[in-house]
Amino acid sequence: MLKVVEIEHLTIEYPDLKAIDDVSFNVEQGDFLGIIGPNGAGKSTLFAAMLGLNSKYKGTIKFFNTDIKKSKNYLKEIGYVPQKPIFERNFPATVNDVVKMGLHKESDENKIDKILQQLWIHELSERRIGELSGGQQQRVFIAKALVNNPKVLILDEPVTGIDQQSIDLFYSILKELNSKQNITIIWSSHDLDAVKQLANHVACLNRTLFFHGESDDFFENNELVKQYSEASMQEHMHHH
Repeated sequence: MLKVVEIEHLTIEYPDLKAIDDVSFNVEQGDFLGIIGPNGAGKSTLFAAMLGLNSKYKGTIKFFNTDIKKSKNYLKEIGYVPQKPIFERNFPATVNDVVKMGLHKESDENKIDKILQQLWIHELSERRIGELSGGQQQRVFIAKALVNNPKVLILDEPVTGIDQQSIDLFYSILKELNSKQNITIIWSSHDLDAVKQLANHVACLNRTLFFHGESDDFFENNELVKQYSEASMQEHMHHH
């Protein structure tokens, strides 16, 4: 199988903290990787490095066999949905405008219509983004990430603060993108049940990588799940 992502000995340090410590893993084409770990585990830091937003790291990150420090071309093949997209409530852009921002070439405007239909937000195309519910907004940002038919979709806890109905729809969309369009998905989440249902691989990150492998191998190992839950609880107590 083609390796889409290769990460070797990735270490990211801040003056008072090692955010990521010697992490190595690969993602193959068509994988659906769920990255789990407590708050402060380094998931967003990892994504920032993968997206070329933080180049102060040790180790290697390759997309499609190319070191990302040598070429930024890989970014054209990647769709990214951040945790909580930040924009002004009164921002005058419509749904159409926001999705259009994701296009590389103006000539592809018919793609907008297609992706809005696929995500069930076609009838909202002329509505202002600030008027939509959290679930609708998140689907708009997914549409923006998908409008260029990326090979890889990176999602950083994309359902934070969204209602359950929108979450269920969102997960069924992801499943379809992965199984029908063979889009490789790398997705961080706190929802272990969702990861168990959707992901075929799991990476358990808490600054270091203490598991990476088949989803079943993780969830059928009670000891690993228990370790994960305890680490999350401790981190939670630490933050409160």
